[in-house]
Amino acid sequence: MNTILHGAISTQRVAGTARLSCAVGDGRTRLRRLYQDGAAKIRMPAVSGDPLEAVLINTAGGMTGGDRLGWGVEIEAAGSASITTQACEKVYRAASDRAEVRVRLSVGENGRVAWLPQETIVFDRAAFARTLDVDLAADAEALVLEATVFGRLAMGERAAQGTFHDRWRVSQGGSLIHAEDFRIGPDIAAALGRPAVADGAIAIATVLLVSPRAESLLGPALEIVGGEGSASFWSVKKSGKLLARLHAGDGYQLRQRLVPLVELLNGRAGLPKLWSL
Repeated sequence: MNTILHGAISTQRVAGTARLSCAVGDGRTRLRRLYQDGAAKIRMPAVSGDPLEAVLINTAGGMTGGDRLGWGVEIEAAGSASITTQACEKVYRAASDRAEVRVRLSVGENGRVAWLPQETIVFDRAAFARTLDVDLAADAEALVLEATVFGRLAMGERAAQGTFHDRWRVSQGGSLIHAEDFRIGPDIAAALGRPAVADGAIAIATVLLVSPRAESLLGPALEIVGGEGSASFWSVKKSGKLLARLHAGDGYQLRQRLVPLVELLNGRAGLPKLWSL
């Protein structure tokens, strides 16, 4: 929406912040606090047991240059929560500035979080930056996923130009255990076409599991990832870290492997219900 101020056109920007805090009560994880502002909303479907499920919603229906969204999740000791999004987040062409999303996850002792948003779809000439900060107690677990599709081939769309930056910082017991910065642009198509980057694929995903179970899941994860990606394991203090990267020719092909991989790594919690709709 545009408004005219003193003869100039000023574009309204999307802004929103939402935070939830949950803790164990009466034998299951329950909501303690919920804060919502602007376009950022959180809904919690009714579930019979753990994990608590939360659905993030951007009521603006997408993002463009200058838009800002912030999400925060705090899980207290022994709590468990699964977080997803209502739909794929769309990042449209930016006339100026960039769209930004900031995510902060905090998990207490013996707690668990599954951060499983649906794919981010990046349109041509979009500008986007996302930061993900995860703070885990020494014995907490986390499953973290971010998947990105550069254009929609089925619609004849391709993200040829633009900028994209994804920054992750994961700490456990006060120590940094995982850090990465992925940047691509301004010539996105050319970069994705390089064999060392994605060899022409336009859909990519990073999946991180921090858990004592991680090492035992490496073999099955490698079978699911197949030749279009990789998976590896590292010991991290008293826990372990499994990292998988996938790429595919389009979003549909990517999801065909993401679904069984998430089901494997998320244990009994399985796949978020919205993923199967």
